[in-house]
Formats: sequence, C-alpha cells, structure tokens
Amino acid sequence: MSRELHLTLFPLGVGHHEAAWLAEGTDPAGMHGLAHFAGLARIAEAAAFDAVFLADQLSLRDIVEFNPHEKLDPLVVLGALAASTERIGLVGTASTTFAEPYAVARQFASLDHVSGGRAGWNIVTTAEAEASENFGGPDGVTPRRPHEERYARAAEFVEVTRGLWDGWADDALVRDRGTGRYADPARITESRHRGAHFSVRGPLNVPRPPQGHPVLVQAGASEPGLEFAARVAELVFTAQYDHDESLAFTRDLQARAARHGRRPDEVLVLPGLIPVLGATEEEARHRESALHALGGGEHSLGLLSWLLGGVDLRKLPLDAPVPDAILPAEDEVGGQRARFALLVRLARRERLTLRQLLHQIAGGHGHRVIVGTPEQVAADIERWFRSGAADGFNVMPPVLPAGLEEFTEQVVPLLRRAGIFREGYAGTTLREHLGLLRPVRTGELVG
Repeated sequence: MSRELHLTLFPLGVGHHEAAWLAEGTDPAGMHGLAHFAGLARIAEAAAFDAVFLADQLSLRDIVEFNPHEKLDPLVVLGALAASTERIGLVGTASTTFAEPYAVARQFASLDHVSGGRAGWNIVTTAEAEASENFGGPDGVTPRRPHEERYARAAEFVEVTRGLWDGWADDALVRDRGTGRYADPARITESRHRGAHFSVRGPLNVPRPPQGHPVLVQAGASEPGLEFAARVAELVFTAQYDHDESLAFTRDLQARAARHGRRPDEVLVLPGLIPVLGATEEEARHRESALHALGGGEHSLGLLSWLLGGVDLRKLPLDAPVPDAILPAEDEVGGQRARFALLVRLARRERLTLRQLLHQIAGGHGHRVIVGTPEQVAADIERWFRSGAADGFNVMPPVLPAGLEEFTEQVVPLLRRAGIFREGYAGTTLREHLGLLRPVRTGELVG
C-alpha cells in the first residue's frame, strides 16, 4: 500500500503515568543519564520507529512528589543520541516565544548534520507565567504574550529560520584542493530580514542541512495553532480521545492546508497513544488499576484545580460525576486550552466521576489511554489508520522501559502482519521515513 503507518516514541521520565517512578522495574535515579535515553531510542530504532521525540518546558511548574517530569535540554540529549543511533529520527522541542531564530536555526542545522539528516523541530509557543518570569528583562519581568501574538511571532520565527537554512545553496561548499577554493561566496546569501518581531542579517554559519530543512513539527490545537500548523507543519502531534473527532480534526487540518496551497500528504497527524497491555483485557485493566493505586492523586487533583482556574476540589465526592457548574466552556479554559478542552468534553460526554477524570490526568495528561491485549491495541491502531483518523501515533508508554518493550515486541509484529507498518527502514533521513519531500532553495519540491 502507498500509505504507511508512522510511529514515534515520546519518552517522559520513566513513563507517562504520574506514578511510574514508583512502579517495579523503573529506575528514577537513572532517568537523566544518556544510557536511559539511548536504551529507549535503540529499542524504538530496532522496531523501525520513525523518530524519538523529546518535549520541553521552560519552568519547574508542576514537579511534586508524584510527578518527576523535570526535563533536560532536548537538543543536548538528541545530540548525544545522534551518536548512539543510526537511523531513527530525532525530534526536539524549541520555543519561539523566548528563543531567537538564528540560534534555533543553527542548533537544528547542526543536529541535522551530525545525525546525517535525522533532525526534526517541534515548534511551540510558551504561555506559562512561570516561564515568562525565567526570561525577564532588566526589571525581571517579561509579560505573558497574548495567544495571537505568540503565534504571530512564531510564524515570523519560522520564516526567518527557513531563510537562514536556505542561505546556503546545496553546492556552496566547493572544497577544491587543487585551487584552494573551499566555498563559493556567491552561493551563500544574507537573509536581511526586517520584520515586526525580528531583525536578522544572516547568513547562518552552518551549511544547508542535509534534509534541506529539518522536519517541522507542531502540536497546538487552538484556532491560531491549527492555522499555524496548516501553513508550516509537516508532522502534527495531537491529543485525541475519540475516533470520529480525530477524523474530523484530520480532515479540517487537511482542508486548511489545502487553502494554503499544500497537499494533504504534506501534513501527517499523529495522536498521542498510551498503551496499557495485558495477556487478557482483564489483566490489562488490573495493571492500569495497579498504577493508579501507586499514587499521583494529589498531584492530579492540584493540576485539575489549576486547569479549572483555582477551583477547590478537595470537598467534592470522588465517585460522583464532576459537577457541570465547575466545568468551563471549552473556549474559557485558559492556558493549555486545547488539551484541557478535550478533558472538559470527555467529562461532560461520558459523565465522568471526579476519580475517573483524575485517572485520565494521571494516566495520560490529556492523551488517550488504551487498555487491552496486543491484538485489541493493534486492531484499534489499524482502524484509526485505515479510516484516515490518524497517519500514525506518538507512542507514550505508561512505564519505561517495560511499556516500550511490550509494545515493540507484541503490538508492532501485528501491525506488520496487517501490512500497515514497515519491516525496516527504506531510507536514512527522517524525511524519507515520513515520505516527505526535500525542500530546495527556490521553494519548489523535488523527490
């Protein structure tokens, strides 16, 4: 078949469940070492995953007893993984809100070079007040940027970054020992960008990346975020609970991309997926319950309270439906609005109890948790893929490394047997894994 399922690995600490660090077989003391990340990346690479993805945040907002999700700098870790792996893509997060285009363009061009064309940039805007306070000016204060302004800055940021990558022609490096001519200055041009947010002369001091441009990834699902993704993103990470809603999301994104002159296959949609596996469905549900029993409730309660604008939830009964009165309208949820809007919709539609909603937060942070046998999980993945509700999934194991090992050993072979996932890598670059074309300097695309 011409269309192929795509799988990426999203490792977070020792697992995406908030109490994963308490689970048997995890190593919280080692989760900041290269061996931890390299081991996970090699497991995913052996299974021919498209990429490993590292998220980021710019403040220490929510680390408490049951949420050890502090983050190393993604670009530092991915640079090390470039030497520890051979084929798997390396996608890292960098914010357009507090960084500068020249630095980010240089970092990802460098990663693309040292990895042989495997880099991807997850483009985010940053809304948290705590992050703003870490990047203050002389008075120590940087006001939070409004939602629309953050995306306007992001759009110009990407424009500048692309221009810097294209400042070097592919044949700018001559390296002629006979004449002593290393580079052709005529094939290296300045950007001379002057815009509302940035003034950048260029050119970059790194040659054009092997992929032309590192793969552009985006995860925002607000209205400005969707329009931004439709214009620039090639891979979209998203949180989706429901098949039909995911199908509608994908079709909407493709229609938006078409209005920007892009083809549907230029934008791939990968919802997050947290698989909890068992030999039987009963065993899988028991394993999920055991994770919930380890802890994390207090943090989830605090996070939900924060998302609801400070509502005190401690006096509400855990096993009664969440009162409609405390659930805001989906367009009134504030920070992290798109992800939380899904939780609000889910709580209303399924009449979730407070305990069930807290479990959703503890287990998935707004992403879909699927509990079942390998056959059930593989069948569900195939249904979403064949219907067009997803082009693949961003796999988020609840416990690491066991959850990843189980998925690659038990689910991936079933996906191959169904004829939707590769046996091995056909190319060497991330663009080749994803079936994306390589941009040339003129903006035209070549195969």
